[in-house]
Amino acid sequence: MKIKKTLLTILTPLILAGAAVYLFAPEDLFKKKNDDVYSYREFYELVGDGKISSVTVKENKIEFTVIEKDTVFTVDNPESPTLKEYLLLNGVSVKEEKPADQILSLVFDVLFYLFFFGIVFIAFRKFISPNTFKVVRKTGVKFDDVVGMNNLKRDMTQVMEIMKAPAAYAKKGIRMPKGILLEGEPGNGKTLFAKALAGEAKVNFIPAKATDFESMFMAIGPMKVKLLFKKARRKAPCIVFIDEFDGIGTVRNYSGSAIETENTRIVTALLNELDGFEPTQGVLVLAATNSIHALDPALIRPGRFDAKFSVPYPDTKARQQLAEMYLKGKSYSNDVTPSALAKMFEGFSCAKIEASLNRAALLAGQGGRESFTMEDVKQSAKEV
Repeated sequence: MKIKKTLLTILTPLILAGAAVYLFAPEDLFKKKNDDVYSYREFYELVGDGKISSVTVKENKIEFTVIEKDTVFTVDNPESPTLKEYLLLNGVSVKEEKPADQILSLVFDVLFYLFFFGIVFIAFRKFISPNTFKVVRKTGVKFDDVVGMNNLKRDMTQVMEIMKAPAAYAKKGIRMPKGILLEGEPGNGKTLFAKALAGEAKVNFIPAKATDFESMFMAIGPMKVKLLFKKARRKAPCIVFIDEFDGIGTVRNYSGSAIETENTRIVTALLNELDGFEPTQGVLVLAATNSIHALDPALIRPGRFDAKFSVPYPDTKARQQLAEMYLKGKSYSNDVTPSALAKMFEGFSCAKIEASLNRAALLAGQGGRESFTMEDVKQSAKEV
């Protein structure tokens, strides 16, 4: 037992030392040795005489095999730019070994470019994805769901008929309008009317808003415009609704700033697209704006936007109908009547009327009451 421990004590350091020598010794320590030593000049002459079969070029040295001796020799690498050509011209097999740091650098370069272009690809897919603009096949809204706007509904009825059969009307010399502009204060139902028009016409509906065309990258906005109209043509008959139109169709300014340049490109793209499709294709552009005066005159001229309609605040009759609609499902006192609310809500938009009644119900709940009163409505009207 003691002998085994002694042998183990002696052999363990020897084995570790042998492994260290093998791992960390110079490369040529275990190679076949030869007493002949060649200088770089002699190496060059041997190549010219055809006595070298192969050469391995490393970072700091050159290893070569002499045909007659079949032994590997080493000389310093002068890093001559013409050496490889000279070796190949003399029929020498050349192998180059790149240093580890150079290989690592190449690997990191490849990974960097893959990462960079991957980010760019993902960003472009995000900003100009084919799914950027959703096609709504059934809006679920009809004209009966829109209070008021009777004149606008009447005018749109014929447009719907032309949209369904543009070729038939074209034979009569009647073309469908390319674009219709709706102007009015926010909250008066322009978006709801656009959905109702698509629902009544039973055609595809593509909603978009000004912010959909904004991007941190230049030229993405015009590309999105082209994508929108390309999809609309493919899904015709179709209504394209652009909300907040004054956000992208403003008067072009050639000041040279990046924002103005991008806006100019978007407007130009819109002009090209509106001029690029025929009325017989069954695509109607419906745009909503709060201020028609802010829009570029070239964009809203006849032939592009053929009709302009104003969506005013609801009148007394419409306010009463809205009050009846928004009171459904709510608990209120006897003094709250649609006619009384119609008088109180004069000058209110549709959205403000709904918000006021909802706020009144919340005030009643905060006071521990199940039903709200006219006093609650008056208070909510001031807060909304």
